[in-house]
Amino acid sequence: MSNTLYLQLDQNIEVTNPHVYLQDIAALSMADAKKLNRLRVMQVMVLDPAKPGRYVMSVSDLLKMIQKIEPSVDISPIGETDFIITYKISSVTSMIFRYIKIFFVCLVSFFGAAFSIMTFNNDVDLGNLFDQLYTLVMGKSSSGFTVLEISYSVGIGLGVLIFFNHFGHLKLSDDPTPMQVQMRTYEDDVNQTLIEQAERTQNPAKET
Repeated sequence: MSNTLYLQLDQNIEVTNPHVYLQDIAALSMADAKKLNRLRVMQVMVLDPAKPGRYVMSVSDLLKMIQKIEPSVDISPIGETDFIITYKISSVTSMIFRYIKIFFVCLVSFFGAAFSIMTFNNDVDLGNLFDQLYTLVMGKSSSGFTVLEISYSVGIGLGVLIFFNHFGHLKLSDDPTPMQVQMRTYEDDVNQTLIEQAERTQNPAKET
């Protein structure tokens, strides 16, 4: 029977219980079911229930904890060498606050994008340009509500939908949207910064 424990870790693991066990933060695989079950319920840390936040931990510290319980086990870690445990308090109030934040971000994004488009159109004097084009082609002045303005307005909306590849639950392709790519890049940068700060303080279990 194989005595190797395969330990897979993500860079950032979210937990909602202050009592953090090994099975909460890692995907475990081992042929010996008895040892595997004991390691699943191994307590990694106990957090302050009233203090949500991010905690950086090193895989080397995790391996030492495992070896204390099962010294004969060979450990094969897969994934990150340092990882972050994000503790969030799950409650009705926090869920309501999360929806409020989402609603506020949607409002800011919508009106901010609308304002940016309007200021751009005003800067380049797009109305006057459309009027000149319409007069040149049709031989009369534009009323401000012609096929040019309608096509431009519809084109902006379609262009945004095609570029972001996302409308509700509908997607034009399985590729990640530009917003998802940027959010993922931002998350990776934040995680890497937290890990580097923890390494500099030489206290990987310290809350950041």
